Amino acid sequence: MPVNPGSFAVWGGLFSTIDCGLVRLRGKEDPWNSITSGAMTGAILAARSGPLAMVGSAMMGGILLALIEGFGILLTRYTAQQFQNPNPFVEDPSQLPPKEGQETRGYGQYQ
Repeated sequence: MPVNPGSFAVWGGLFSTIDCGLVRLRGKEDPWNSITSGAMTGAILAARSGPLAMVGSAMMGGILLALIEGFGILLTRYTAQQFQNPNPFVEDPSQLPPKEGQETRGYGQYQ
């Protein structure tokens, strides 16, 4: 079956409609909305081919969107760790207060 721009537009419009409806219904935006939207879109578009085709298309749509959402989450976590600002005082022992019974070095006490 050749894919034309019209069928992709129908898929995208139906997916977005279901996704926005789930956001409104559930009251939150999370990956489950996209995964469910992919499964429901696949099922609706395959409805003319029968229940078996609907189940297969729903599974494929849900799995595809789960992979996309999972990859997005992993990429976000990786880039967040990569660009995290390090704490500059953690590895500098001269910034720690002196322990009890230990005299201070450096500039000493001014009197």
